[in-house]
Amino acid sequence: MIAKEALDKCIVFFREKNLSHPRKEAATIIGDALGMKPLELYMQHDRPLTDSELKRCREAIARRVKGEPNQYIRGIVDFFDCVLTVDKRVLIPRMETEILVDKIVKELENEDLKGKTLWDVCTGSGCIGIAIKKKFPELEVALSDLSADALEAASENAVKNGVDVRIVKGDLLEPFKGERADFIVSNPPYIREEEFSTLAVEVKNFEPKMALVSGETGLEIYRRFNEELPGFLKAGGRIWMEIGMGQGEDIVKIFSGENWENVWFEQDWSQLDRFFYATRKSP
Repeated sequence: MIAKEALDKCIVFFREKNLSHPRKEAATIIGDALGMKPLELYMQHDRPLTDSELKRCREAIARRVKGEPNQYIRGIVDFFDCVLTVDKRVLIPRMETEILVDKIVKELENEDLKGKTLWDVCTGSGCIGIAIKKKFPELEVALSDLSADALEAASENAVKNGVDVRIVKGDLLEPFKGERADFIVSNPPYIREEEFSTLAVEVKNFEPKMALVSGETGLEIYRRFNEELPGFLKAGGRIWMEIGMGQGEDIVKIFSGENWENVWFEQDWSQLDRFFYATRKSP
């Protein structure tokens, strides 16, 4: 079988299975299985496939029609200036999180960061902390998570991207007891429990629930941060967080106490609440 035949059969099969974008999906699946970009696949359409390549194609197609995300099938994602390993141990990094990293980088790029510390709490794949550390090697970065599996993946990604970060396990800020950071960033779970069943199959059946669901209101982690952060963030220190749709005003209210200033939230390109910022007041 040649590449074009495999691609055409995959397109037909994906159409029968009602995938949203069968041609694009097929080019991605077949291309990844062959180690080729979609354009290369089209340019080498008459390339014969080996038995092992056909086997990889069939296995990838079978996984995709069950709803498994392409990122897990492929095993890697590009994120900011990094290449990350992703699998069922961790949430797939989203474009919105790249935007958050870009905002943080722009805010820090003119500061003297030598000796300063940043904690990436609920790190998952480590995408945020690793990307920031790669941009600012002089910054001391720690990655924390409650999931041992996630931290294993984060550690692998740190090595893959050539950065030296500290890895600590624990519930939110607990592993940093007795320490204070200059900056804290987090993309915590923020989906309400009742929302989980309404999520896309690719999300609810494959991505780790503990990285998605916060509790009954979706605001539980933010309330804990508001209560606990003053004991862990230096005066003048900054917190950046990703938030869920429609949560901005509620989270601003949560952080409306005397410990905080410059409290605000921002929407993403889809006009959905997405980013939250606050600064720890100086005494």
